[in-house]
Amino acid sequence: MNVGITGQSGFIGKHLYNFLNLQENIKLIPFKKEFFNDIELLQDFTLKCDVIVHLAAVNRHSDPKIIYDTNISLVEKLIAALEQAEAMPHILFSSSTQEDNNTPYGKSKQEGRKLFKEWAIRNGAKFTGFIVPNVFGPFGVPFYNSFIATFCHQLTHGKQPKIEIDGEVKLIYVGDLVKEIFSKIICNNGKKTNCEIHYVPHTTKIRVSEVLKHLKNFRDIYLQKGIIPNLDNEFEKDLFNTFLCYINHKTFFPFSLTNHSDERGSFVETIKLNSGGQISFSTTHPGVTRGNHYHTRKAERFAVIKGKAKIELRKIGTEETLSFILDGNKPSFVDMPIWHTHNITNIGETVLYTIFWINEHYIPENGDTYFEKV
Repeated sequence: MNVGITGQSGFIGKHLYNFLNLQENIKLIPFKKEFFNDIELLQDFTLKCDVIVHLAAVNRHSDPKIIYDTNISLVEKLIAALEQAEAMPHILFSSSTQEDNNTPYGKSKQEGRKLFKEWAIRNGAKFTGFIVPNVFGPFGVPFYNSFIATFCHQLTHGKQPKIEIDGEVKLIYVGDLVKEIFSKIICNNGKKTNCEIHYVPHTTKIRVSEVLKHLKNFRDIYLQKGIIPNLDNEFEKDLFNTFLCYINHKTFFPFSLTNHSDERGSFVETIKLNSGGQISFSTTHPGVTRGNHYHTRKAERFAVIKGKAKIELRKIGTEETLSFILDGNKPSFVDMPIWHTHNITNIGETVLYTIFWINEHYIPENGDTYFEKV
């Protein structure tokens, strides 16, 4: 199945693109925002796709009129390309629970959904409109995508978040949202014409102040002490994985550990946690590299206790590689953010001793381990 994503470089678009890239029998058709300014390129894109997920939109702008006009224009351009090319892929459109709040963004989403529905009815095509609650997750843009992205950025950069309105919000983790979208991509109910409105259920209902309380706890125990918080609760695990991605990894890692030494030898506390999981120990011979894989949900720590190692990280879909040197004479650790491929290499002349912690037991059938070289 050929799937295209408008707005594939945006917050949800990146997560959906990465998720679909892991699925068998899905071929991703690349999309560039420049296509909206070239009708021939846009038509060619529509003809190549069995499914188009329309995510391209402006969420915030100093001029409210630009938000409405831009979002409607993007929908109209895509519909024009579909009709001129006589293409009829299944269109999936991301709208919002803000449809009814009388804002330019909400109005543009509601009107855009109606335009796609009318196109589908007019052409005998298939359309699914998603009504999506507030979305949070790693790599969201602060002051743009969500208040959680803003809070995480502020707390990891020495600033104090301010709550404007302490309301109760309905949230969904971006990883759960892309699975909802995927379920509709692969759904085939046998009907050629089908217009469906899908209300995406929220996974958490919580006050803004409670979210900030969790994030401040992460700052206090993790940033200052290196302690892993309790990750048994799914929301708190997703929130911590989100928080971790806003840390300046270049300056935060490697995190130094205290070496307690006396005449008997040494004692180092490598992992303090309020969560379960699995702790492993490994030896690595000189010149050998382990890893070159990434996780989409697991929190993981590498702690070097003897020998010399180089740990490398690279965010999936980017080219910048972060490199850290760890030495067992000065024990330290590096934590692996999700969606970052990582490895560890013994760069010393003796055997490398490493302790690994991960927040869940390894189950081969659901290992959440995807191989890609750093």
